[in-house]
Amino acid sequence: MAYDYDLYVIGAGSGGVRASRIAAGHGARVGICEDFRVGGTCVIRGCVPKKLLVYGSKFAHDFEDAAGFGWTVPAPTHSWTTLRDNVNKEVDRLNAVYLRLLDGAGVKLHMGRGRLMDRHTIQVGEQTITAEKILVATGGRPVIPPIPGHELAITSNEAFHLADLPKRITIVGAGYIAVEFAGIFRGLGSKVDLVLRRDRVLRGFDEECRTFVHEALAESGIRLRTEMEIARIVAKGAGKNDSGPYEIHTPGGGMFETDLVMYATGRAANTAGIGLEKAGVQLNKAGAIAVDEWSKTTADNIWAVGDVTDRINLTPVAIMEGHCFADTEFGNKPRKPDHRDVPSAVFCQPEMANVGLTEEEAKLRLGTLRVYTAAFRPMKYTVSGRHQRTFMKMIVEAATDRVVGIHMVGDDAAELIQGLAVAVKAGATKAQFDATVGIHPTAGEEFVTMRTARADPAPERAAAE
Repeated sequence: MAYDYDLYVIGAGSGGVRASRIAAGHGARVGICEDFRVGGTCVIRGCVPKKLLVYGSKFAHDFEDAAGFGWTVPAPTHSWTTLRDNVNKEVDRLNAVYLRLLDGAGVKLHMGRGRLMDRHTIQVGEQTITAEKILVATGGRPVIPPIPGHELAITSNEAFHLADLPKRITIVGAGYIAVEFAGIFRGLGSKVDLVLRRDRVLRGFDEECRTFVHEALAESGIRLRTEMEIARIVAKGAGKNDSGPYEIHTPGGGMFETDLVMYATGRAANTAGIGLEKAGVQLNKAGAIAVDEWSKTTADNIWAVGDVTDRINLTPVAIMEGHCFADTEFGNKPRKPDHRDVPSAVFCQPEMANVGLTEEEAKLRLGTLRVYTAAFRPMKYTVSGRHQRTFMKMIVEAATDRVVGIHMVGDDAAELIQGLAVAVKAGATKAQFDATVGIHPTAGEEFVTMRTARADPAPERAAAE
């Protein structure tokens, strides 16, 4: 059968765009569809605008630090609308860049929601398209639990477009999105309440780093309402479309007020309404598309990459998966995406980044470890007077001397860990770190001057924990 395209991609986010461009570069006839804007979560409503808001919020700290260095700074004022509009202008620019990239690669873009009709047929609006191979890259979306009043809350999607900066905001969640936006709004001057079901933020990250971040958030003035759940949200105004204030009610009968409620309690794969069942594409227990190590679904000619597969939900991972798929299927260069030792960062304040295993993971997988840590006040703050501290951690497999995990909380953590991720990926040993001369004075030199391993807890204490 003659198909319209060799490859058709549903979803023009980072993974889908990379796969389509690489496949086209290998000579394939490629089409792609998107129902909103090209660029996906990262460019349009995620990593990029969020990082710009983080930069904007950090100026509050910079003004405070300047005084200790002799600068007299008048009481600063901030315009939320200026920041918001400038960030959205950058999003517009990047959207245009992605459009040019697709056009330059010869990929045909169809604007509209793509829906599978069978294994080789996609409907986009009123148009029916056929393809030999199909890639699903529809990403994920934030979810709000169906509590009474849930329609009054916003998610991270809407946070970038607020008409005004709230004086008081309640953020529900303890993951990276929640703590990042807590820092953003606090830095911009809002009173922030962070509501979390557990005792600390950032479950799944290294335990010592979690504690370090949690304590730093509290010290920054964010109110951490731990071990709390929300029972209902009530608008105090005449109608539910009022912009606040709201009453937050807890199951135990507690109540507090806020001007805006933002949920950041999780994301779900965008699998509904795209015809997966018609094509024989099955979901896993988490509701994401089930794929094998080559990103192939349960349908022989359909693949999936990125957040819709719920493997590692990071933009560079989606890009890697899409690139591997295109090289394998159209470039005669078979290769699987490698999900080991993927570095990541949380742009909270202070920043956290890591690569490799947490201490808890390493203990389960490897046995005997040597763990090195450093905690200190950065040089800049010894003069400015700020009380923020930095924490660094290196995990070494004792039997091989291989560095299997590096973690950091502090300024520029992501920038440092990105470079160190190369060493971890290459299998560097602690001896090789020790043989590396540091750059002085920097925070990063701590990673090559750690000489004394942390003492392990007493056996009875370890057993109790």
